[in-house]
Amino acid sequence: MQQASKISVIVTTYNRPDALTAVVEACFAQDDTNFEIIIADDGSTNNTRDCVAALQARAPVPLRHVWQPDDGFRAARVRNLGTLAATGDYIVFLDGDCIPARNFVSQHRKLARPGYLVSGSRVLLSEQYTRELLQGHLDLHELSVWARLRLRLAGHLNKFVQTVLVLPDVGRERKRFSWRRIKSCNLAVWRADLDKVNGFDESFLGWGHEDSDLVVRLFNAGVLRKDGAFATEVYHLWHRENRRDQESSNRAVVLQRAADRTTQATAGLRELAGVA
Repeated sequence: MQQASKISVIVTTYNRPDALTAVVEACFAQDDTNFEIIIADDGSTNNTRDCVAALQARAPVPLRHVWQPDDGFRAARVRNLGTLAATGDYIVFLDGDCIPARNFVSQHRKLARPGYLVSGSRVLLSEQYTRELLQGHLDLHELSVWARLRLRLAGHLNKFVQTVLVLPDVGRERKRFSWRRIKSCNLAVWRADLDKVNGFDESFLGWGHEDSDLVVRLFNAGVLRKDGAFATEVYHLWHRENRRDQESSNRAVVLQRAADRTTQATAGLRELAGVA
């Protein structure tokens, strides 16, 4: 089975340097170091730029910073910008408020298989524990099984078993498209497959479903899904929900593209490469 020779972890961020620091430091602590980090910045201010410079100074793996002007929620475009800067043949998209486990990269490498993407999983943290973790610079991965169970019972984690159990790569393939658990905060795709469908579609406005659109178009192009639960969990720091003004219209576009068997992004990697 082919494995990714080099992985590019693209970390999206916007004006949350404390969370970004926690995420990138967890990337530094990976048990697999054959990867690079691309911080894809959707228009943050100089506080994030300074944060990235400090991280670059002590990075054990290559770390680059790409930035675009703040012109509203443009996650699709900044992920494409990060993809264009990446040198890996396998891309793992990770949000800047999602702290990966120490085996995150190695598990994604194990699950990588030609013809498939991997839709990862997440563990939600409470507002209180998120604040304690960031202010106290706590290391989630030093927690014992019992400490994690106590956090779950206290309502500070929404899952427990997934934080202590890793299941093998058996029965993860899905033969049909499903909306369930599509999260670009933890999503792995072969670079060649991203090129095949022209990446994320920057024509999606506001929050919502640009990740589902990508997975729909990949499925239409013959790329199937694997479920990364119980293998690739990340710890999602609490934050206020984004405005969802465009969610219903974005969802309607995705449903139409699923019906039409659309594969190509209207404005994607090729268009961005042409103006970069």
